[in-house]
Amino acid sequence: MKNGVFYRGPSLIDGAPIVGVAIYSDRNTKTGKLLQTYIIRADINPLEASKTGADVSICGTCPLRGTATTDPDRKQAQGRRCYVNLGQGPLSVYRALQKGNYPDVDPAAIGAGRMVRVGTYGDPAAIPGEIWDALLSHATTWTAYTHQKPWRPDIAMQSADTHAEAREHWRAGRRTFRVITGIDDLDAAKEALCPASKEAGRRVQCAACKLCKGSARGKSIAIVEH
Repeated sequence: MKNGVFYRGPSLIDGAPIVGVAIYSDRNTKTGKLLQTYIIRADINPLEASKTGADVSICGTCPLRGTATTDPDRKQAQGRRCYVNLGQGPLSVYRALQKGNYPDVDPAAIGAGRMVRVGTYGDPAAIPGEIWDALLSHATTWTAYTHQKPWRPDIAMQSADTHAEAREHWRAGRRTFRVITGIDDLDAAKEALCPASKEAGRRVQCAACKLCKGSARGKSIAIVEH
C-alpha cells in the first residue's frame, strides 16, 4: 500500500472540506524515504486556495501563507514565503485526487512500519488527533511541525516565527522549529542547525536524522530560510 486517503472530512480550523493523502516515496532528496502526508482542500486546487485565502483551512494563520489577492497575474498569494512549491507536490496530489487515483485507506495500516512526515504540506492540526494517533500507532517514527498554538506537543514541534516566540515555547517545555535569516541568528544554547540543510553540509537525510519530533529529547531545530 503506497498511497491513499486517510482522512476525508471537515477541517478542525474552519470546517471546510479537506483530505489527508499519504504517499510513500523516496523522491525527496532532503527527506529520504518517508510516508509523505498532504493536507489539502478537497474542493479547491492548492494554487487557487492560496490565492483566495482558502488555504486557511489547512494552514491556519501561518504567516508564511502570504496575502490573498485578486491580481489576475498572480497564481498564488502575494508575498507567500512557504518553502512548499504548490505547483509541484500539492497540485499533483490534488489532480490525482480528482481523478480518483487514491483509495481510502486505514490510517494505521498505511503508517505501519514506516517513518511518517506529518504535514508534508498543510498543518496537522486541521485533522482530528485520533486520525494521527492511528496513523502513527505502528509507525517507526515521524517528523511533525505545527503553527497552531499549542497543538499536540507529543507529536509536533512548534513552528516559531521569532526568537522571542521560540523562547516562550521553550519556557513552556515545547521544542521548536524555526526559520532563521542566517547562521548568526541561531541560538546555539537551545537550537541546532538542521543537519539536512545546505548550511549544515546536508550531512544526513530526515529519514536518518529523526530529530524533528515533538516529544523527542534534544535541542530545538532551526534552518536558514531558502
